[in-house]
Amino acid sequence: MNKVILIGNLTKDPELRYTPNGVAVCTFTIAVNRRVNGENQADFIGIVAWQKTADLCATYLRKGRQAAIEGRIQTRSYDNKEGKKVYVTEVVAENVQFIGGRTGDEGPSNKGTDSFGDPFVNSGTPINISDDVLPF
Repeated sequence: MNKVILIGNLTKDPELRYTPNGVAVCTFTIAVNRRVNGENQADFIGIVAWQKTADLCATYLRKGRQAAIEGRIQTRSYDNKEGKKVYVTEVVAENVQFIGGRTGDEGPSNKGTDSFGDPFVNSGTPINISDDVLPF
């Protein structure tokens, strides 16, 4: 079984693109906390969402907002500009819950629908993420 559930904060605004066939794809990274020897550390997890979920993520998510991601882990590879094979591990989002927001966020209203069309209201306290600690 390949299933993962993560809760974290976006490290930057989502990027929405379209395939040549017009299918929406949204990519973003979330910071997920974990405890190591009593100290909080963060893992930075790449997320990819497709179709309607991609559109909703691009509309309602912004840097710093908290989200719960349910999906599957996927590994893929490609050849970079130097011809070297690069391996990428990411989570393909099957369900995204928008569970937090930032103070003063200028995005859409904190009310909306999740990827299944169910209503939700954002709440929660986001963690502060400095651009200096991001790995990209």
